[in-house]
Amino acid sequence: MRNNKKAFHSTLLVITAFIWGVAFVAQSEGGETIGAYSFSCVRYFIGAGVLLPVIKFLDSLGLTKRRPVTRQEKRTLFVAGICCGVCLCFASIFQQLGLYLGTSSGKAGFLTACYIIFVPILGLFMKKRCHCNIWISIIITLIGLYLLCVHEGFSIRTSDLMVLACSFLFALHILTIDHFIDRVDVVRMSCIQFLTAGLLACIPMFWFDMHHSFHGIKLWVIPFASWNAWIPLLYAGVLSSGVGYTLQTIGQQDVHPVIASLLLSLESVFSVLAGWMILGEQLTIRELFGCMLIFIAVIIVQLPTTKSYD
Repeated sequence: MRNNKKAFHSTLLVITAFIWGVAFVAQSEGGETIGAYSFSCVRYFIGAGVLLPVIKFLDSLGLTKRRPVTRQEKRTLFVAGICCGVCLCFASIFQQLGLYLGTSSGKAGFLTACYIIFVPILGLFMKKRCHCNIWISIIITLIGLYLLCVHEGFSIRTSDLMVLACSFLFALHILTIDHFIDRVDVVRMSCIQFLTAGLLACIPMFWFDMHHSFHGIKLWVIPFASWNAWIPLLYAGVLSSGVGYTLQTIGQQDVHPVIASLLLSLESVFSVLAGWMILGEQLTIRELFGCMLIFIAVIIVQLPTTKSYD
């Protein structure tokens, strides 16, 4: 029975990876239309709105697990949602800015997958030992990142650094979920994290996308009249946020955080395929080899999975 539960939750994480991988295309297109901060802000409010009727429906059927009753349980729920929301907001903004400034959706997918390395490293600060495969994968990843990110003159693009920062923050997000997963209702936690992320993203959205002026707000509204804005927003808001992040929190309930990060890192493969099939993107041979090395590191970091994160 326990193995069946693990298989089910692992399948949910693979589905999440697929949704997120395709979402890189939506983020790339949507960010160019309405602005990086606006896209991040609106998508999370949509995600929160999608979950509100879901919460009510689950409550009515008595299917809610760990529904908060006491004052302490409610406090824990809000702390969990806010902590996850802060990590999620800054991670997604860095990712969106990286895409907006020129990182292709395929490359962004592979760079984001570096959270598979950050998760066990951050675990060291939680007094969790790492297997030697972790350090081997780190070396391979550094070589892959060099091939992928370092261009003429040994310079690294700002957009690539932003996506790497997002990878680190997503690792914090995964570990934060793992910390609270057995103590709160995961759907409510997802809803609160979306509201938190959306509210935080309002600040840079007003300052940069709206140019903190009434005239800027009027110009900001115009792109929303186009389906070029709403199709990516609805995909990112409903599927990537509302469905994807909720499946992540549910899937992590019975899956080790490092194994979960491996399964979620498959989004990098899906993002490359989506960028190739939908956007017609291409990577150079050098960049493809860098991507291949990173993906090899993603696999090695889990061998053996029983010892990689004690």
